[in-house]
Amino acid sequence: MIRRFNVRLLLTVLLFTVCPANAQQPAKVPRIGVLAGSSSSGESPRVEAFRQGLRELGYVEGKNIAIEYRYANARFDKLPALVDELIRLKVEVVVASTTPAVQAAKNATRTTPIVFFGVFDPVAAGLVDSLARPGGNVTGFTNIATTLAGKRLELLKETVPKLSRIAVLYDPKSPGSVAQWNESQQQARELGLQLHSMEVSGADKIEAAFKEATKARSGALAVTADALANANRKQIADFATKARLPAIYPWGEFVDNGGLMSYGPNFAAVGRDAARYVDKILKGAKPADLPVEQPTKFELVINLRTAKALGLTIPPVVLMRAEKVIK
Repeated sequence: MIRRFNVRLLLTVLLFTVCPANAQQPAKVPRIGVLAGSSSSGESPRVEAFRQGLRELGYVEGKNIAIEYRYANARFDKLPALVDELIRLKVEVVVASTTPAVQAAKNATRTTPIVFFGVFDPVAAGLVDSLARPGGNVTGFTNIATTLAGKRLELLKETVPKLSRIAVLYDPKSPGSVAQWNESQQQARELGLQLHSMEVSGADKIEAAFKEATKARSGALAVTADALANANRKQIADFATKARLPAIYPWGEFVDNGGLMSYGPNFAAVGRDAARYVDKILKGAKPADLPVEQPTKFELVINLRTAKALGLTIPPVVLMRAEKVIK
């Protein structure tokens, strides 16, 4: 009897040891969707900053978090299909860059949390109820690009004091870009500047736009913050140098690609902030309870090599304010 009892006990122990129902289940790896209106190369600095922010919070891509990337390459008509792919993958959060991408994401889902950055005015775009109380499933970080458009004209005027006419490159199909053009006109009047409307709605129109700006005797160039410009920043910077136009851009990555100067939010800070909100949402926070934040850190970047190629001397009063100088 004792031997039979021991055999039964042994079989019972083995059964509970190998039974899948009692085995420890692997932890679920959260899946994040990144939706961008620009290209992978155009968004790489901002996305890399976001990934770095996740790493600082303890997330390791491929181990305890998965990220799906979708890029529209400035083809906004592709955004609805791209966001549908992410929703079908059942991502826990959609991180969307640029206003058209966020609008596509919001149209696709009212339940999946959406964290945005690269949006100029989320209230005017109908993405949130207010900055303090977003409501719904959308929140994030505005780039206050409209306000900064005027500030960039001021910096350009300080850099080239005798400047009288500036070409403003903007996308007439992008609401955010149009808003920056409108703000530029108001600021130009206060600075005593004339503006040349440099409308570019596709990469194939960039070269012709520069030729028109040259014919209009523009003395400098200001580029608005939008997906199309970001996706073609190297081409735009090259054309500006070729046309001998001192130019100011919305992000330092333009300057890294040969542009003269830039003024705008720090990408690293924006990326870390987006990662911070994703972390909060994964831990149970609701987008409706997370206020939309505005950037607090801005950087002026100057490329002295490009200045030399243009035969331009950057005034000391401007140079001393730069956070980064490329020599």
